[in-house]
Amino acid sequence: MDGNKAEFQIIARVYSDFDSKFAIPRQSGLVEELVSELVFEEPFRDPECLRGLEEYSHLWLLWLFSANRSGGWNPTVRPPRLGGNTRMGVFATRSPYRPNPIGLSSVRLLDVVRTYDRGTVLRIGGADLMNGTPVLDIKPYIYSDIHENAAGGFTDRVEKRRAEVECPPALLQRLPEEKRAALLGILAEDPRPAYQDDPEREYGFGFAGKEIRFRVENGRLKVTDIY
Repeated sequence: MDGNKAEFQIIARVYSDFDSKFAIPRQSGLVEELVSELVFEEPFRDPECLRGLEEYSHLWLLWLFSANRSGGWNPTVRPPRLGGNTRMGVFATRSPYRPNPIGLSSVRLLDVVRTYDRGTVLRIGGADLMNGTPVLDIKPYIYSDIHENAAGGFTDRVEKRRAEVECPPALLQRLPEEKRAALLGILAEDPRPAYQDDPEREYGFGFAGKEIRFRVENGRLKVTDIY
């Protein structure tokens, strides 16, 4: 193996309700109501690989930015949370445009389910991942991962934009009951890019097999259709 290169194996894939990148929470843990499944690839379906995992409440997932098709990277990037105009060093951000397109997410372990056809499946909460995302590794979240008074860089200075959600009950009922709280949590995070604030513009994204349409004006997000 070349000393400057590394080879990885995909050990699992995440199956979520997001079929595109738009509206996925900006970080893991922001919408705890989101439930996804992590299904292992062979030969990693061996239950011995997971012995003791159920004793942990949270996990770290290392995964690939599989939907990042542009390729390449730059020393600086323009974080959307800074309006898309200010440049920061790539290693001072969580931008997907990196020398190695690897993402990191902290998720809640909800259940370890033994299945006949998919092996042992992990049900996870709060994941910020698109359907089909390949996973490179799983590590347990432990006490030493908690750092009190940690500085958050520019993210501490950026106002966290949230929206007051208005969704007619008749529209919300078009989603399965177990998906409704997650959708409202996603919308409350205001999934629009930070530099967009056009009250006339209608946005849309796929979630749980439905198309969600909405507009935002003066901090109030109104769902216009679910179909």
